[in-house]
Amino acid sequence: MNTNRAQQILESAKDIEVQHNGSSIWIQNVNPEEGTARVYPRQNPEQEMTVSVTELQEKH
Repeated sequence: MNTNRAQQILESAKDIEVQHNGSSIWIQNVNPEEGTARVYPRQNPEQEMTVSVTELQEKH
């Protein structure tokens, strides 16, 4: 995924499933300068992490 698509998903009113390493996550924010996103697992909001947007996969 790229930073533009990650930002679109973040701003979307739709529930778009995104995965990181096979786990379903929520995108909290996107940092285009760094190419990263702050994410957390849907089942565990306390487990926030910063990952490269290239590691995120949109599920259709």
